[in-house]
Amino acid sequence: MRPLFRYVFPVLLVSALMASAASADDAPRRSITVSASGSVSAVPDTARITSGVATEAPVARDAVSKNSEAMQKIIAGLKAGGIDEKDIQTTSFHIEPRYTRAREGEASVIDGYRATNQVQVVVRNLDKLGEVLDRLASLGANEMAGLSFDVSQAEKLKDDARKEAVANAHRRAKLYADAAGVELGEVLTIDESGDNAPHPIFAGRALKADAVPIERGSETLEATVSVTWALK
Repeated sequence: MRPLFRYVFPVLLVSALMASAASADDAPRRSITVSASGSVSAVPDTARITSGVATEAPVARDAVSKNSEAMQKIIAGLKAGGIDEKDIQTTSFHIEPRYTRAREGEASVIDGYRATNQVQVVVRNLDKLGEVLDRLASLGANEMAGLSFDVSQAEKLKDDARKEAVANAHRRAKLYADAAGVELGEVLTIDESGDNAPHPIFAGRALKADAVPIERGSETLEATVSVTWALK
């Protein structure tokens, strides 16, 4: 009868080699992750105005009727002034009771109603923005809820900021790798994160408007990326 250890030894040796290879595969890969940002400056080319009209009357129906008449005049006037129909959108409409101020110990009494209708107007020619604001007031708009500027090609322009962010991350990663005595390998992951909304800078040229003076300023478009490289 042959000894068993002559056959067991080769099996154990192969198992040990396989376990060693698996252990090497499972070992964490050396890597470095760096986050960096890039930015570009852009001049806004569109504006959004939120404006409307509020009316009051003793009866709710009369408040709504007066409001509708005033709003129709405003919308018609905007269209006549060159604003495209697709650039006028109703954003809110509501009606609420108006109360008299009650004496101490007495309940407030409804003495009328207030109706409000607001639209958002997109102005694509900013040289006409002051005129549009003046026209809204002259047409009877008595509420101004907001004015904001947009860069229509913001996503495309932001690509330059993304390239700058990756370049900054690579430069910083190489600096760290050189300082540590290692080399950068292949890129493992690239993630974009952070607040990428445009940030306005209120310093720029004035719009050409005889009525309402407006400063369009400029906006900073930012991109933040986190890049991971393998280390050789």
